[in-house]
Amino acid sequence: MPGPVHTAIQDKLRGELHPQKLEVRNDSSLHAHHHAMVVQGGGNGETHFAVTAISERFNGMLQIQRHRLVNRLLTEEFEKMGLHALSLRLYTQQEAERMQKQ
Repeated sequence: MPGPVHTAIQDKLRGELHPQKLEVRNDSSLHAHHHAMVVQGGGNGETHFAVTAISERFNGMLQIQRHRLVNRLLTEEFEKMGLHALSLRLYTQQEAERMQKQ
């Protein structure tokens, strides 16, 4: 069952990006030895996530702009909920289709 940080990430990204596809994976267990896992996450096991999103909102944006957008959307999660790290794969529908053909 997803925890509060996982749920907040999903809800905010769905609400703002209206993605055709959204995958949010909690990778925190892979980083259990990190100091932030206990201190920043308060031991809640929700500090490191991988996000894959396909959204037309990314049209015309450079990757850095997409990353900044997502990081800005999740400011509260970083500052108040213990989120420490995100791995982001952010694509337009056209980019995702092109990658599938390869």
